[in-house]
Amino acid sequence: MSEQNSLILAARQVLSQGRDLLAALDAEMYCRKPAPGRSSIGDHYRHILDHFSCLLEGLPTHQVDYDDRERDVRIAEDRDFAAWLTESLLEQLEQLGARCGDALAAPMTVTYSVGYGGSTPDTMSSTVGREVAFSVSHAVHHFAIVRLLAETFGSRLPKDFGVAPSTLKHLASDSVLAS
Repeated sequence: MSEQNSLILAARQVLSQGRDLLAALDAEMYCRKPAPGRSSIGDHYRHILDHFSCLLEGLPTHQVDYDDRERDVRIAEDRDFAAWLTESLLEQLEQLGARCGDALAAPMTVTYSVGYGGSTPDTMSSTVGREVAFSVSHAVHHFAIVRLLAETFGSRLPKDFGVAPSTLKHLASDSVLAS
């Protein structure tokens, strides 16, 4: 499988996990905050979709600004709206994967605040593929937090939900060695 196909597949798989998450949780659990001022599962899911949306919206101009996210509260508060956006992003990723040539090698300029305090956002060079990989990794990280929240609220998610692909491979190789 080509790098382009594997990255698009990974992005589609992580968003499909999100779609499955939405189906597994009731509306109350999706919106429940573990404590005042803390983020709900819906808040984390909105954050994930914001990053994918920023990336895909930046493709025509080859510029993505992760600080300029929409932060649409409907995603965090309405599972049906979140599900609709997830399907839209899955379709956009499928179209990206179907493009002729190596669309993932295209250069991008990325703006993102990584410093604390009054620092200005950083602008750096990247590629579409690198940003797809970042969005996948970022989603897995937040899914790990979502998993903890869901378990705190009494819900069980699939054992590989919120676990990095490299960790799953490592665990599988340990199982083989232990056999």
